[in-house]
Amino acid sequence: MDITAAPPTATEQRAAVAALSQVLPAHAILWQSEDTTPYECDGLSAYRQRPMAVVLPETEDQVQAVLRTCHRLGVPVVARGAGTGLSGGALPHARGVTLSLARFNKILKIDARARTAIVQCGVRNLAISEAAAPHGLYYAPDPSSQIACTIGGNVAENSGGVHCLKYGLTVHNVLRARGFTADGEPVEFGSEALDVAGLDLLAVLVGSEGMLAVVTEVTVRLVPKPRLARCIMASFDDIRKAGDAVAAVIAAGIIPAGLEMMDKPMTIAVEDYVHAGYDLEAEAILLCESDGTPEEVAEEIDRMTAVLRGCGATAITCSADEAERLRFWSGRKNAFPASGRISPDYMCLDSTIPRKRLADILLAIQAMEQKYGLRCCNVFHAGDGNLHPLVLFDANDPDQLHRCELFGADILETSVAMGGTVSGEHGVGVEKLNSMCVQFSAEENAQMLGVKHAFDPASVLNPGKVIPTLARCAEYGREVVRGGVQRFAELPRF
Repeated sequence: MDITAAPPTATEQRAAVAALSQVLPAHAILWQSEDTTPYECDGLSAYRQRPMAVVLPETEDQVQAVLRTCHRLGVPVVARGAGTGLSGGALPHARGVTLSLARFNKILKIDARARTAIVQCGVRNLAISEAAAPHGLYYAPDPSSQIACTIGGNVAENSGGVHCLKYGLTVHNVLRARGFTADGEPVEFGSEALDVAGLDLLAVLVGSEGMLAVVTEVTVRLVPKPRLARCIMASFDDIRKAGDAVAAVIAAGIIPAGLEMMDKPMTIAVEDYVHAGYDLEAEAILLCESDGTPEEVAEEIDRMTAVLRGCGATAITCSADEAERLRFWSGRKNAFPASGRISPDYMCLDSTIPRKRLADILLAIQAMEQKYGLRCCNVFHAGDGNLHPLVLFDANDPDQLHRCELFGADILETSVAMGGTVSGEHGVGVEKLNSMCVQFSAEENAQMLGVKHAFDPASVLNPGKVIPTLARCAEYGREVVRGGVQRFAELPRF
């Protein structure tokens, strides 16, 4: 199914709404334009598309009925959580139904002895830790949007966060997921046991961006809250020194709870917003956190401090108490809204590179700023090489949007050339379809499409995203030969 298909006729829309009305109450169906407009994009707001209808089921039976109805009618379905995604993964289909799972917001069970939580897909990431806190436990993956993003969306994107270096991504912290296939068949992936027989389909589901199944319930792993956590803020007068310091920390056998990097433009934007106490003269700063017992933390802080000094840190400050530690992290956690204060729009990329190439990619991005005439602020999950360049632009200016698209694609493709990937945790969605043609061969993309078709032969779930078609890659190759023009023009724009 083509994501750029023409909107349905009024007759087609009425027929679909009438069919949905047979399985849902009237208040759970939105189809007037003024009601569906709030759902026309996710966090990548440069591309917008109103869905034919939005449904808001409240029970699993209703979800199943919606899927069966849409499958029978051949109507695409795009599942949606909180809409905080940054790659257009929840961009509606013009002829499709947006399946909002916002009402699946119950924490069903906290098992302190097993250190697990069973939650519905619409539960906010941070709410899990809040519910587990009385038991001395928490849910480790902590995306910057954790106050709003949902666990179902985290599963769809395989989200990480600032502490994923030590505690892993979503895929490492989910034990089981339950939901429905495209035609409404109940399905369960994984289990609460340590392992399950057969293929590890849970790992295939996590990060599949809503293309294989609709998840309604998730069992997550909880971990004990550390007795102590302290954070080092280290300043560097040179980007390469900061990048080399990241590699040196890991090479020393240290796995910090968090290891983040921000360049000077980002620290300036953040400091003006939250007053975290960042060094505005530094070309880059690192945030290095240690957690565990007081003895473990003291030893690790000493070892990291020695490595950072040896790599040329110009200043090192270690949090004296919990309030100061949270203040250091408040800047990193607010990098995205801080960028929104200095630019009408931004496009946040999330490619990955080998840690030893951090300085190389930052210097390459600086050259791209001159090439495309746009500013870029950079914040990195430096410990695992996950970049978050934020290209600043004005979406109301078509030329700026076009240059931003070229800039973003250049970053992604340069990351691949340096031995990395086009996405670390935000997913492909519609944003990175062309770059998937660069990272993967036609045969590899065909194999991924084969997995999609095994789960969803009719291509009803979130069609036209994540995996480019052979024709798209061939056309993109021709565009590159003609001058590197990105083919985003067919996507609806703000």
